[in-house]
Amino acid sequence: MIKALFFDIDGTLVSFATHAIPPSTREALEQLRQRGVKLFIASGRHPSDIFPISDFPFDGYIALNGGYCLAGRDEVVFRRTIDPADIERLIEWQQGPDAFACVLAGEGEMFLNFVDDRVLRVRKLVETDNPAAVLPFDAWCAAARRGVMQLIAFFGPKEEPRLMREVLPHCRSMRWNPLFTDIVPTGVSKAEGIDRLLSRFGIGPDETMAFGDGGNDIPMLEHVGVAVAMGNAAPEVKRAADYVTTSVDDHGIARALRHFGLIG
Repeated sequence: MIKALFFDIDGTLVSFATHAIPPSTREALEQLRQRGVKLFIASGRHPSDIFPISDFPFDGYIALNGGYCLAGRDEVVFRRTIDPADIERLIEWQQGPDAFACVLAGEGEMFLNFVDDRVLRVRKLVETDNPAAVLPFDAWCAAARRGVMQLIAFFGPKEEPRLMREVLPHCRSMRWNPLFTDIVPTGVSKAEGIDRLLSRFGIGPDETMAFGDGGNDIPMLEHVGVAVAMGNAAPEVKRAADYVTTSVDDHGIARALRHFGLIG
C-alpha cells in the first residue's frame, strides 16, 4: 500500500511551458490528500524557490537535492553544508581564467558571483520569483565561507570531471541540465532525503512512490517502492523507472496515479 509520494518539481509537477502545476495534477493531489496519503516535494530548488509555486499543502520538502529537509514548512529534519576545504578551493579557482558562474545556496539566501549567457538561458527555462542576488567577488567569498548547502554551477559536462576531482572532491554532482549542475555534499541526494522524512513520519520505503524526469531524480527513483518517470524524462531516467507515464503537459501524473489505482 502506497502511503507516501515524492514529486520532483521542474518537468514533473511544473511544466517548462507554463511554469505552473497543471489542473489535472492539482486534482489528483487533492484526491490523494483526502485519502490520507502523505505528499512530499523532492527538488533541487532552494526552499525560497519552492514555496512560491507550491501553494498546495504538502507534508514536507526535500530541498537542495536532499541537503535541506523539512517536515511541513518549519521543522528542519536535516541540513548539511559543503566541506570548507572544498569552498576554499572553489574560491581559489574562481580567481583564475576558467572562473564559472556559481550560485551559493545557503539556508536562507542565495548569491551569484556573475551573470553570463548560461545563467540567462537557465533563468528563461526555470522562472523564479527569487533570483539569486549578484554580489561583488569579496562579498560572494564571504557568503561562501558562512556555509553553503548546494552550489548551482554553470559549467558543462566536459568540464565536470576535472572540476569535481580537483576543486570539489568531497561533493557530488547532480546534473539535470547541460548548462549547469547542482553540487551537493557527498552523502546527500533525494534518496537520503526520502529516508529522513520517512523516518520522521514512520513510513517504510516499500510504501512509497516517486515521480521524476531529470538525472538528479535517478537516486530517488531507484530507492522507492514504485518509480515513475515522466514522458519528457531523459532516457537514463526512464531506464531507472518501473513505469513511464506521459509528459507533464499531457496529464502524466494523473495518468500514472490512475494506472496504479491510487485515484479514481
